[in-house]
Order: sequence, then C-alpha cells, then structure tokens
Amino acid sequence: MAKIGVQGSTVKQQFQELGVYETMKRLSEIGYKSVEISQVETSPENIAAIKKACEDFGMEVAAMSASLEPQVEGGESLTTHYDKIVADCKAVDADLLRIGMLPISAMASLDLVLEFCEKVNEVTKKLKEDGITLYYHNHHVEFRKYDGKFLLDIIREKAPLLGFELDVHWIQRGGADPLEVIRDYKGKVELIHLKDYRIGELPKEAFDALYKGEVDSFMNSFVNLIEFAELGTGSLPLKEIIEESLSSGVRYLLVEQDDTYGVDPFESLKVSYDHLVELGYTELF
Repeated sequence: MAKIGVQGSTVKQQFQELGVYETMKRLSEIGYKSVEISQVETSPENIAAIKKACEDFGMEVAAMSASLEPQVEGGESLTTHYDKIVADCKAVDADLLRIGMLPISAMASLDLVLEFCEKVNEVTKKLKEDGITLYYHNHHVEFRKYDGKFLLDIIREKAPLLGFELDVHWIQRGGADPLEVIRDYKGKVELIHLKDYRIGELPKEAFDALYKGEVDSFMNSFVNLIEFAELGTGSLPLKEIIEESLSSGVRYLLVEQDDTYGVDPFESLKVSYDHLVELGYTELF
C-alpha cells in the first residue's frame, strides 16, 4: 500500500540545528512515518542517526538523494562516490534513490540535457544491478517545449531506464496539468511530491513603488505572486491528485514545502498533515 511521508528538504535547517534524530522525532510526533532524505549530509554519524530514529520511532526512509555529478567542488555524486551512495542506501534500507533536479549546467542547452540523459541512463542500469531504482525529480524547466515535446518527455525517451518523481506544484508552475502528467507517466513513477500552489498577496511595498512611479518594481511583485503552500491552502485538486497517484501505483506521496515564508516548518507540515487526515488518508501514514 502507498504511504504518505515528508520530504526532508522542508526541514533542512532543522536537520542542521536540531540534528537528524531530534528532527525525525518531531516529524514522527506530527504523524509522519516516512521520510525522503534530502539536503542532509550523509556522514557516518547522520546515517547512524537516521537508522536509530527509524528504529525508535517506527519510521522508514522512503528514498535517498544523490546527484549524477558533483554540483559543488568536492561534493558527493554518483560519478565520484558511487559505492558510498549505494552503501548509504542499503544502510537505511532504501531501494529508491532520486536526483533532485536537472544539473544547472545542463539547463544551458538541449544538447547538454541529452548528454545528461545518456549518462544517467547508464548509471540507472548499474544501480538496478545493485537493487536500487533511480528517479528524476522535475521542476518547471522541464515543461519547456522543443519541437512540440516537453523536455520532461524527451528525458523519458532518451533515458528509458530512469524513473520519475513528479512534483505537482512544479508541474503546475510549468503550465502543465498535474493529473494529466501523472496519468501519462503511469508505470514510471513511484514517488510524488505533494505541495500546494498558492497566489500570494501583493505586498504594501509594491503599491508604494507604484505610487512613486516605479512601475518596474511593482510589476516584478505582480508577476511573482506564486507561492509554495501548505496542503489545502492553495488551488491544486489534491484529492484527485492523490487518487490518480494511487491508481498509478506510486509507493510514496511526500509532503514538501520549499519555502514556509517565516512559518515554523513543523507547523506548516502539521497543517498539511491535518488536511490529508480531513481528506480521509489517515491510513496512509
């Protein structure tokens, strides 16, 4: 049965300030029992803390995270630290691994994306031999079209062994329909990111700028009103999205909020948890 969990990047600051064990305890107290590990240093100490938290709080790791190549100097990647990443996955009993975004350098051209596809397909095959399935997480840039095709569809075509972790907010931000994309990618998706899509309020500063004749400043605020939102506080049809995801055979639906705009992330995650309970999904936690 599919499970609802939380994406660790939502509490990345808390992982640093409170530590892995205490942060996972707090998530468990809200009601989350599955965690996707992301933006957490995978040091031996943190891997041990993840294992202990899972044992003590009845939790599990939904997926681990990695990049194909180093994104910062000296950073871990599947190209440079393959054996360590596989060992970390096995240590926390995770058979799902995800790449969080298209490498920044590859965003420069379609040719570079195609190079990424060739490399990632090969490492996907290698990981499969080690009992791990690799998934790719989308943002909005994958919904740019090339000769009538979404970039995401090109990645699916050119890296056929790769699975996908669909993020419904970023699909919506990219101008596509989350329900249609989930339906289209059935059989390729075991991970879904749940986050709502909200249009924020124009700040007072925007109006002040307009009254001063600073039209560009006002327009910058006007066109950047999209916010990440707690589930149930935005405009996405979450019930339908969850049902479509379940029909597609996903294993984990992971609550994520990239920015909580000054609200304690644990409070935001509690709001989302409560909304999912209201929708009738208690048994999935």
